[in-house]
Amino acid sequence: MTRASHTHDIQDGDLVLTKDGLPGWLDPVVHAVETVEPLQLSRFLPPEDGGGRQSAVLILFGEGELGPELLLMERASSLRSHAGQPSFPGGALDLEDGDPKADGPLRAALREAEEETGLDPRGVQLFGVLPKLYIPVSGFVVTPVLGWWREPTPVGVVDPAETARVFTVPVADLTDPGNRATAVHPRGHAGPAFLVESALVWGFTAGIIDRLLHYAGWERPWDRDKQVPLDWRA
Repeated sequence: MTRASHTHDIQDGDLVLTKDGLPGWLDPVVHAVETVEPLQLSRFLPPEDGGGRQSAVLILFGEGELGPELLLMERASSLRSHAGQPSFPGGALDLEDGDPKADGPLRAALREAEEETGLDPRGVQLFGVLPKLYIPVSGFVVTPVLGWWREPTPVGVVDPAETARVFTVPVADLTDPGNRATAVHPRGHAGPAFLVESALVWGFTAGIIDRLLHYAGWERPWDRDKQVPLDWRA
């Protein structure tokens, strides 16, 4: 059940976040986005000196045959960084995206999603932004942008050199305790992981999903002692 139907508004060329017309099941996510503190998401926050490369990811919620779902992609195995790793669509901000402190991250998230998955951004309603986070291994300062797939359009691999596949994951599968585990890197660090759609989702992407499920109240008790070892190249 939805309220009124709206897309994101464009005023004077700027993208504006709007919660109008979102399905009721997204209310807990909206509340989580509005109340979560940076350190509740990650201990890795952007450098105080403003360093790091500005980037954005699109966390896109849709409604599929099995209910609420998330859009993910799997990076090509030939890439130099994060090869073969499932992730949200996204990437670094370009000059054309505009001000990183204004709507630049919103534009970058939509642009990258279109370039990587063929997503039509006109069918996406942006409704929230999480605090900026930091990925030390790559030096990226990431703005997670949340959207509602108001008008679903076909998606798929645009450039095989960049993307191996594009897929959606039902939220019910992400909350299923049987699909959850702790990923352990050979260097010793560990974090949440999801075994869904023939993929192991771990790292930054899994961390965001884990925290969203937790603060939206969707998390179910799962066995944190169940471990999945990662390859040393991960």
